[in-house]
This record gives sequence, structure tokens and C-alpha cells, in this order.
Amino acid sequence: MRPYEVIDSEITYRGKIVDVKMDTIILPNGKKARREIVLRGEAAAVLPVGESGDVYLARQYRHALGQMTLEIPAGMLEPNETPEACARRELAEETGFKTGRIAFVMKMHGAIGFSDEAIHIYAAEDLTKGDTDFDDEEFITVESYPLNDAIAMVRSGAITDGKTIAALYAYAYAKARG
Repeated sequence: MRPYEVIDSEITYRGKIVDVKMDTIILPNGKKARREIVLRGEAAAVLPVGESGDVYLARQYRHALGQMTLEIPAGMLEPNETPEACARRELAEETGFKTGRIAFVMKMHGAIGFSDEAIHIYAAEDLTKGDTDFDDEEFITVESYPLNDAIAMVRSGAITDGKTIAALYAYAYAKARG
């Protein structure tokens, strides 16, 4: 057997937003080990950037932390939906904005130690305001910040969401390089 080969796999939990799988694998030393994997799939997220360069962030309650957070709009891909289409949909649903220009920024895995979730991150510019379309369980307020202030909020700990941090830094880096 090859190292890290999966020799047994079982779904141990099925939930509304995640499933959990337990794999038994072979390690390089030949021993068996068990690994729990949170199955989440693919998501898309988008950093909305206004004409003045301000970024728009969604403030919403995240129960896992028991607090309100600031983050970029994001959501899971629907069946047969492309990451870009998902980013556009989430942008409109959570902020009301439609975008005339959207660009791929990066793909990230936020919790590679235990989750398969992949997040495709975009930046949206040339925004036009429309109506939001929140899910029944979403209560979001949209706030705008100068990019440098948002990055300062990362450094101060006011923004802790990984996809948001990655998007802010990647966008700022791209802007600095022209």
C-alpha cells in the first residue's frame, strides 16, 4: 500500500451545511491512522470595491464564535454554478450590488487540517446599487471602509475571518503593484 492511501471511509454525520467523514489511512511508516474531514465543498467570496476605493463588508452574527463579524460576501456554489456566478449572486444577495467588472483574485483552503472547503475569491468593481435578497436566516448590515482602514482592522483583530483577510491583503498587494 502507498502512504496516505485511504483504506476505509465512512460518513459519520450529515448536516444542513456540513457532513463529516472518517477516513482510515496508511501513514508512511505503515501504521494506520484515522482522519476526520468536514465535507463542505466549494464556495465563492467577493470583495466589493467602490468607486472611491472603499471596500464593503458584511456584518453578521456567526454562532460558532458567538459574535458579530465583518467579512466579505460569500456562499456555497449551487449545483452546476461556476465560482464567478456564485460570487456575483452572493454580492447581489448580501449587499444589493451588481458589478460591471469582476476579477478572480485567488483560491484558498481555509482549514486544510480538517476541511475540504475551497473558496474562490473575486474582487468586484464598477458597482451598481440594487436590492438585497437575504436568506431567511441572514441578518446582514453592509459597512464601507477605506482599504487601509480595513487592513488596520485585520492587524487590530477586529477582522478575523480568513477569507476576508486573504482577500484584503491580496487586493491591496495587487493595487500596490499597479
